[in-house]
Amino acid sequence: MKQPDLGLKVSELRKEKGFTQEQLAEDCEVTPRTIQRIESGDVEPRAFTRNSLSNVLEFDLGKNDLENERFWIAALHLSSMFCIVLVPLLIWSWLKTRSYQVDKHGRQVMNFQITVTLALFTGALCLIVGLPAALIFMEQGAGNVALMSTLALISVLPMILIGFFITYQGAVNTLRVLSDKPTRYPLSIKFVK
Repeated sequence: MKQPDLGLKVSELRKEKGFTQEQLAEDCEVTPRTIQRIESGDVEPRAFTRNSLSNVLEFDLGKNDLENERFWIAALHLSSMFCIVLVPLLIWSWLKTRSYQVDKHGRQVMNFQITVTLALFTGALCLIVGLPAALIFMEQGAGNVALMSTLALISVLPMILIGFFITYQGAVNTLRVLSDKPTRYPLSIKFVK
């Protein structure tokens, strides 16, 4: 992993572990100024410092050995179109220690996937409740076709809208990755930090 990604990852891991820069410096046997300079991206740490940081933070901060990083990031975002949580989870779990960018984008995609999956379950619940309600109205003699159509549409509409939203977000964010633009998933709940 190279700077500035390395500095960002060190800072993130240090905060997750609850260390101050001074505590991390002491555990790694370097000066606090060294940790500050690494986290700010000013310096590339020496092999000894990199190994010490890896051991203390329990994360492999080795060189970024991931070939085709952009391909894997695009694959993560593209897989979000299919709303199968397993695919991005496998890619992210397999590659997150080899690339800070894959880790960052993987968290984004996983948060989107989990949020959308919850929305789909809610839509399915609407479908399960809405269609029987329409059938009950028909059986009770209120066989108004307009009412039946409205109830059916209300119960199916959330699923259709969620499907369009998933497809749009997956396609747009994949194109953003391929053109080096920042990605974002609106309405995502931050489950994975």
